[in-house]
Amino acid sequence: MFTSYSARPFVKWVGGKGQLLSQLERILPIELDTDSFTYVEPFVGGGAMLFFMLQRFSNIKRVIINDINKNLTDTYKMIKSCPDGLVLKLKYLDKEYKALRDEESRKDFFLMIRSRFNEYDLSELDRSAFFMFLNKTCFNGLYRENSAGRFNVPFGKYTNPTICNEDVIYADSELMNKCDVHILNGDFSQTLNYVNEQDLFFFYFDPPYRPLSSTASFNSYVKEAFNDAKQRELADFCRMISARDNCLWMLSNSDCSAKNPKDLFFENIYEGFDIRRVYASRYVNAVASKRGKLTELVIRNYRTSVKTKIIQSAI
Repeated sequence: MFTSYSARPFVKWVGGKGQLLSQLERILPIELDTDSFTYVEPFVGGGAMLFFMLQRFSNIKRVIINDINKNLTDTYKMIKSCPDGLVLKLKYLDKEYKALRDEESRKDFFLMIRSRFNEYDLSELDRSAFFMFLNKTCFNGLYRENSAGRFNVPFGKYTNPTICNEDVIYADSELMNKCDVHILNGDFSQTLNYVNEQDLFFFYFDPPYRPLSSTASFNSYVKEAFNDAKQRELADFCRMISARDNCLWMLSNSDCSAKNPKDLFFENIYEGFDIRRVYASRYVNAVASKRGKLTELVIRNYRTSVKTKIIQSAI
C-alpha cells in the first residue's frame, strides 16, 4: 500500500528546496498552525515545498500550483489523474533502456526519445512519460529549451537511473487527491485570479534565480527568459498582494550581494520587507570548485511573532 509519507519530487529540478525545508519551516507564518488556508505556489518546479506543505499541514483548504513549463504541469496532472498509465509507460521505458548494454546504445535510445519528445504530436500521457524519462537520463537532470522551445540537454551517461519510482508516483498522486489541488500553466500572475477576500492565503515564490555571474545562468529553463524585468514584475506583484490583509508570502532567490557587495538588486526591489539568509548547497556548476555552500535570500511580508504582523511596505 502506498502512503503519503513517501511523497516527494518525482523529477530532479535545479534549485529544488529539499535541503532547505527545515530552515524554511522555522520561518513560516504562525497562522498556518491554527487557521485553515489556501496554499499558492506560482513557480512549483519539482514540488519539494508543495509535498512538504501537504504533509505538514492538514488544515490546507485548497492548493494552487503553477509553472510556465507546460511539460512539467501536464506531468503533475498525469500523476494526479492517471498514475497507473504513467507507471506502465515508465516501466516499459525503464526496461528498454536498461536492456541496452553499452553507453553508445543507451545514448542512441535517449536521443531517439528526445527527438520524439521534440518533434511528435504526443498524447499527454506519452509526453509526460518521455518528460520523466529524459529528466532521469539527461545530464544532471536539467531542463533547458533552446530559442525554438526544443528540449536540448545532452545525454547523462547513467547506467542504472531510477526511471520509474512507482512508490513516489503513487504517493504524490494520493497526496494531491486528498486536497483540492488546481494545476495551472502560464505566468505566475494568473494565480491572483484565485485569491478572494475571505480566506487566508500563503504564497511561496521560488522563481528562476537571478544568476550570480554571467556564466552561472540556469534561469531560462523555457525559451522565455526570466530576466531582471521579470524579477521586478514579481516584486511588484508581491507588493500588490501585501496590500491585502489576508495574503502572506515568502520568496526565495539568489544572494547577489554576497557575491558582489555592490549588487543590491534584491535589497532595493524588496526594500521594506523582511530579508534574511539561509545556507544551501548547490551542485549544478560545470566547474567543480564553484560548487558547495552558499547563502540564499528568503524574503517575507511578515515577521514570525506571537501573532504574525504583515509588513505594509510602501508601494
